[in-house]
Amino acid sequence: MKKYGLIGYPLTHSFSKKYYDSKFERERITDVDYQLYSIETIAEFTRMISENPQLMGVNVTIPYKIAVMDYVQKLSPEAEAIAAVNCIKIDRSGPAPVLTGYNTDVYGFMTSLKPLLRPWHTAALVLGNGGAAKAVLYALTQLGIETSLVSRAPMAGQFHYGQLDRLVLDKYLLIVNTTPLGTYPDIHTCPEIPYDLLGKRHLLYDLVYNPETTAFLKQGAERGAVVKNGLEMLELQAERNWEIWNGTERQIK
Repeated sequence: MKKYGLIGYPLTHSFSKKYYDSKFERERITDVDYQLYSIETIAEFTRMISENPQLMGVNVTIPYKIAVMDYVQKLSPEAEAIAAVNCIKIDRSGPAPVLTGYNTDVYGFMTSLKPLLRPWHTAALVLGNGGAAKAVLYALTQLGIETSLVSRAPMAGQFHYGQLDRLVLDKYLLIVNTTPLGTYPDIHTCPEIPYDLLGKRHLLYDLVYNPETTAFLKQGAERGAVVKNGLEMLELQAERNWEIWNGTERQIK
């Protein structure tokens, strides 16, 4: 039986396990299993790989997306550029396992965003500066969209939330929330942007998917903006992970 799974700590809930269990049942994929591997430190990762010889691939979540890079032998271009890994393929065809790290957040975000883009979406504000923001910034740059980061503690060349005025929002018509604000159960929280300055030409994308319509998206929709949550992004990256694990990965360096 081939095994796959998710590493992180703590793992109290998992979109990935629910998705793959449903996929296996729906597509009648047999002799395969997907489990959660809660490891308290990244140092446990090598032992976990050794003790599970049927493990052919893992997803990586908080807090190990960066630390796990020290344990892989190869990186995809996206993972190398972003310096974060959320998917690992384990090749056991040789005398020792060879681990290749990927970042499928880029693929999931880019693929779900592209159908919504219009000619005026030439500049984007990215809210937050965590690991997810790095993937979003990389994807937007690949799409030729000018990007600016918004943070509560901005560095040079970034915006503070208090600097977002009409002049800024008239230019940046795509706004992507990469913060966890608005996630269940704190559904009434949202990034502190001037929502009254939004209009029909704005596109708001929230990486949060629970609830389906976050406070961030609701306030945008009320002012005529096009809105999108992060569920399709997760589904797309899950399918991309499966393709990678089963031998259809892109060329790597």
